[in-house]
Amino acid sequence: MSEYKVLHVDSDSFGDFCVLDDGDYRVLSFGDNDEQSKMDKAEPHVPQHTYVQAMLSVLLFTQPKSVIILGLGGGALVHSLRHVDAAIKITAVELRERVIDVAKRFFQLPLSKKLTLIHQDANLFLAQAEHKKVDVIFADIYSNKGVDKQQLTDVFIGQTKQLLKADGFLVLNCWKEHSRDTQLRDTLYHHFTHVYACLTGGGNWVVYATNGSNHFGMANNKQALQNLSQKLDTNISRVLTRFGAWE
Repeated sequence: MSEYKVLHVDSDSFGDFCVLDDGDYRVLSFGDNDEQSKMDKAEPHVPQHTYVQAMLSVLLFTQPKSVIILGLGGGALVHSLRHVDAAIKITAVELRERVIDVAKRFFQLPLSKKLTLIHQDANLFLAQAEHKKVDVIFADIYSNKGVDKQQLTDVFIGQTKQLLKADGFLVLNCWKEHSRDTQLRDTLYHHFTHVYACLTGGGNWVVYATNGSNHFGMANNKQALQNLSQKLDTNISRVLTRFGAWE
């Protein structure tokens, strides 16, 4: 990432992070050679990372009116969701207050009455269960050390289920190696009837879990794929080439 210039350096009790810029793209980095978030400054709604594209693929299966995002980062999911449907009510929960500040200042975070930003530990937010039930929960809690292990526990997954509507979706961003985690798979099936997953080219294992009617066949619907790809200005079908039930 040497072509990038350091635009901003920050730190808090959880560690250092910085904002990088090469003129066209802006990156939030939590460590060396790390891209926590990446944004095309001219088109902030276009998801740059394959794992974000995969997480947004849940829009093939549901048209959410309300979502919760656990782990704001630079706000890539917020940008894309807002572009697809400006009426979606978004609650984004972020542990690091200074990350929220950076998302506002450097990543064009689309602030509106439809976006609620909460500075809180996601695990505490879930445990309190004070939020109204939503259609989708995106769990994307990472640090410079990788995925938050709490995100993979029975308690965490059970608490997300409690905040989902009956036919709601949990979208979980994991690493490639979690595709072999049978305990995680079994935990998800303990709480959800349908569990599908996608292995992205970037090395992420993105999981979709729901107790609603199985709409996963839409992943093979060419018209639906084309429509979502056009809305996001990216080829969604490309990230779903390795999509299927987690067995």
